[in-house]
Amino acid sequence: MNRALMIGLLVIVVAAVIAASSSLYTVHQAAQALVLEFGKPISVVQQPGLHVKVPFIQNVRLFDKRVLDFDAPAEEVIASDQKRLVVDAFARYKIVDPLLFFQSVRTERDFQASFASIVNAATRQALGTVSLQLIVSGERVALMGEIKKIVNGETKPWGVEVIDVRIKRTDLPKENSEAIFRRMQTSRQKVAKEIRAEGDKKAQVIRAEADRQKVVTIANARKTAQITRGKGDAQAVRIFADAFGQDVDFFTFYRSMQAYRAALGSNDTTMVLSPDSEFFRFFGDLGPVSEGGGKKK
Repeated sequence: MNRALMIGLLVIVVAAVIAASSSLYTVHQAAQALVLEFGKPISVVQQPGLHVKVPFIQNVRLFDKRVLDFDAPAEEVIASDQKRLVVDAFARYKIVDPLLFFQSVRTERDFQASFASIVNAATRQALGTVSLQLIVSGERVALMGEIKKIVNGETKPWGVEVIDVRIKRTDLPKENSEAIFRRMQTSRQKVAKEIRAEGDKKAQVIRAEADRQKVVTIANARKTAQITRGKGDAQAVRIFADAFGQDVDFFTFYRSMQAYRAALGSNDTTMVLSPDSEFFRFFGDLGPVSEGGGKKK
């Protein structure tokens, strides 16, 4: 009997603990709660702390009340001047009314799917009225304000406040980028060709001037060399003339010796001259030569 009582008390305690845990819930400072009764919202709890609900009948849905970030997928936009560009935007939003949010979109995941379409539609609407030059200039701050206004008008009935919408990046489509790159490449190649042609022209002028200076320098050097050589020859002739006048016999002998050295210096020199030639005047009396090659007495 006592054992059965103890088991009964234990069951009661466990049931009480389960009931207590099911009736209590915590709301953090960065969150807000929506209390549902049989799936129907009955109250919104904004105050953080420990709260009570009816167990097994009521349940709680928590929503973040901080400013949240959302990256919209890249979207191709046509500007007013029919220029195509790819826009990558992001938004910052806040759930200000959990009840409207739950009644409209139920979950944050469902909201983001719809929110992406709203941001992209607002971006196309705002950017489609201006030119590409205005979009990529500093004036696009006003465009982002216009996009934010459009998006806020769409999300306000959902209990969402859009804090900011920004365009992170604006690019040309791939095919346009490739075409622009090819035009830029062609333009740079044209400029490079013109620069090379100008360089070749200047190089030819410099080379021609260098060749002209080379010819002039060589001509002047040859002229100077000829003048110097002429002066040297004249001085040599004068010295020889002075020497010849001082001792005619010795000078004649000296010049004959130089002629012998020049003519007979090589072993394979062959000369056919008369024995009484003036060339051999300093060899003495050679006399008649016999048939055997010796001198006749």
